[in-house]
Amino acid sequence: MLKTVLGGAVGAVMMTVTAAQAASCGNDASGFEAWVQDFKQQAPAQGIPASVVQQAFSGVSYNRPTIRADRGQKSFKLSFDEFLQKRGASAIISRGKTMKASNAALFANIERRYGVPAGPILAIWGMETGFGSFMGDQHTLSAVATLAYDCRRSAYFTEQLYAALQLVARGDLSPSAKGAAHGEIGQTQFLPLNVIRYGADGDGDGHIDMVRSRADALASTANFLVGHGWQRGAGYQQGQPNFAAIQGWNAATVYQQAIAYMGAKIDGQ
Repeated sequence: MLKTVLGGAVGAVMMTVTAAQAASCGNDASGFEAWVQDFKQQAPAQGIPASVVQQAFSGVSYNRPTIRADRGQKSFKLSFDEFLQKRGASAIISRGKTMKASNAALFANIERRYGVPAGPILAIWGMETGFGSFMGDQHTLSAVATLAYDCRRSAYFTEQLYAALQLVARGDLSPSAKGAAHGEIGQTQFLPLNVIRYGADGDGDGHIDMVRSRADALASTANFLVGHGWQRGAGYQQGQPNFAAIQGWNAATVYQQAIAYMGAKIDGQ
């Protein structure tokens, strides 16, 4: 049985960002340590136990690869055909069909529960991590903390950092976890707050493990789409009702088009 975890934990991580921004943001490493010390002092007032804060920040440092990645997102400027080629669409479609067949019971359960067919979930899984083959090599908490400190999107990633601390507190994120450059977690690359909002316990073990549990990651992905307006039985190509839910996954039009295209091919449409 797929058990969806929603809502209840969200309030614990939603906070008044103004309080958490008393220390100045910065655009280089020089002020990061001072920002961290200030943040650590304020986090308990936002509902994060001091012991969790200390544990979570024990390995945190300014992450330069994260800043480079944040400033260098160029693939979304490609044409649709160029993007498909760069992402290896043919290989994703071929392997997606194989993964659909070999995980038929899991995808059937997900579709019964959420109304989302296998194709778009597999397209996301394939594009994000090559079906779980590479989930990133950056220290997750360092990545999120660096972006919370960085002035470009400080408020947005401060909220993500509080969500990450909540995941540490409930045992769903290791302080040493590694993932993508912006702090995305697991097989389909959820930002921490999306794990809080849409995470689903697909294997029924009482935890949401986006890294080691295929069932959790894929059920959570379906639940994310439902949370963004997915309608059971409706189409998901451009101009159809469920394309709007796919738009919620990624802001880049070319990425949205790729999910819809590859999903349809995997689903045999």
